[in-house]
Amino acid sequence: MVATFLMKSRFTTLFLFASLPAVFAQPTPPNGLARQTSDVHHLLTNYEADRGSLSRFYTIENSPERRERFRTFHTDYLRQLQQLDFDRMSTDSRVDYVLFQRNLKKEIQALADEEREVNQTKAWFPFADKIYALEKLRRRGTPLVAEQVAADLNAIGKEIGVVRKAVEKTEKIDPAQARRAEGTAKGLQSALKSVFTFYNAYDPQFSWWVPDPYRKTDSLLTAYTALFTKKVREAAPTKDDGSGIAGIAVGREELLRQLQFEMIPYSPEELIDIANREFAWCDRELLKASQEMGFGTDWKAAQEKVKTTAVPAGRQPELILRLYNESIAFLKQKDLVTIPPIAEETWRMNMMTPARQKVAPFFLGGESILISYPTSTMEHEDKLMSMRGNNPHFSRATVHHELIAGHHLQGFMNNRYKTYRHFDTPFWTEGWALYWEMILWDMKFPQSPEDRIGMLFWRMHRCARIIFSLNYHLGKWSPQQCIDFLVDRVGHERANAEGEVRRSFVGGYPPLYQLAYMTGGFQFYGLKKELVDSKKMTYKQFHDAILQLNAMPVELIRAILTNQKLSRDFKTSWRFYETGVK
Repeated sequence: MVATFLMKSRFTTLFLFASLPAVFAQPTPPNGLARQTSDVHHLLTNYEADRGSLSRFYTIENSPERRERFRTFHTDYLRQLQQLDFDRMSTDSRVDYVLFQRNLKKEIQALADEEREVNQTKAWFPFADKIYALEKLRRRGTPLVAEQVAADLNAIGKEIGVVRKAVEKTEKIDPAQARRAEGTAKGLQSALKSVFTFYNAYDPQFSWWVPDPYRKTDSLLTAYTALFTKKVREAAPTKDDGSGIAGIAVGREELLRQLQFEMIPYSPEELIDIANREFAWCDRELLKASQEMGFGTDWKAAQEKVKTTAVPAGRQPELILRLYNESIAFLKQKDLVTIPPIAEETWRMNMMTPARQKVAPFFLGGESILISYPTSTMEHEDKLMSMRGNNPHFSRATVHHELIAGHHLQGFMNNRYKTYRHFDTPFWTEGWALYWEMILWDMKFPQSPEDRIGMLFWRMHRCARIIFSLNYHLGKWSPQQCIDFLVDRVGHERANAEGEVRRSFVGGYPPLYQLAYMTGGFQFYGLKKELVDSKKMTYKQFHDAILQLNAMPVELIRAILTNQKLSRDFKTSWRFYETGVK
């Protein structure tokens, strides 16, 4: 579930850690854990502000001017970072160094990839430099020779006609090249529009000469962009299999690269194996609950009974409030985490639109929890499936995931502690919220076998996300196979399964996002076993410490909490599942 809290405040509130156990103790001045700064703080803060300024100025996608400016920018910050005295840093500061260096190198590599792909597609945009030059003049309001602009636009229109024919005849285009060309075409259209809207109706000569040539050229660019959009679909390794979902499978090599970047030392195949092992645990627990309900080994019949408990239309907000109050009371009773009064005061509800429910059939959350439930304009079958899929027992596991101690509390604390850290990762964001589902299960938060079936539905759902998303990106499964798997293996309503798969592959999520829930959850769970189960920390100390360190790969949270001495070229190695498995 997508957290809505990722925009961070730039204001720092100086809270200090409460008394923590000896695992945090270091002999010399503050080690970074109990203060709101680090040796890399100033660079991180300036970098974010400078990047924002440059991004607002150099706006045209794939333009050489933007690319060269950002290459210089990131290279300069990497040089400044590497001039810092790493050897004298605390572990907390070394974490900032390692992650900032990682991100800068990734940005520099991405620009190199962009340059290579732009050069490969350059023949399709012989007119690009003329448009880039006009936009560069526009930024400073330089007067243009309107008659010359009109002539240039006419010439550009003719060039588009010629190169479009060549592209149409090209049967096979590499997917990366097709996507890059699509982005370049969109960027050029955006640049031309910014020129036109700036001068038109203001400069009399421009308004006399340019509008008609501009509209014709803009129309040609629209069609040219659509051609590349079509080529992107045609070049996709996976085609529409009748499900209406045609995403792009990134392949094993790219999955491995992204896993290394996210500091997950497992292969896709190992993660699928972990998910299957967890599925087996869910199966055993599901059969126990089914037997308690009187359905024997027919867990689908037991789950079907649970789905019929949906509250009437219009009454879902009342249910959410009741479940929230129960979860908050439980957290306080067990003294599991600090809950600031303003965090408890300021969360709120909103209803999700029918259109959004097609890609998000369940809750979304953060400071505002978005409730997915039928509205009057939905089709009858969609109404029923929405109610069944958001029944009280299924919802029991999701309210605290979205609010407290999940996404809302995460966002609240991110805005107040270590605010210069911008190392967001779904393994922290979604892993933390999923971890709470695991902890509350261990602490007997589900009150009945129906509640356990509801919580197990989500546990199986997260296992399934790992299995279907990786099999898809490995090129082994089609979207329809993913949908069928969710229906048959997890018990999804079909419309909800379609929404889940659509969200996963064409909803704008990166390839690792769906597997980050359970994978990140097991990282936190493994760290809990290491520090809490060993009595080195209490639950509350452990949870508060994580929230006050802000978002980052969980392995580096572990490095801080155990005071590891990191090297500049730190590589992931923590086999967290082996240490965290039940």
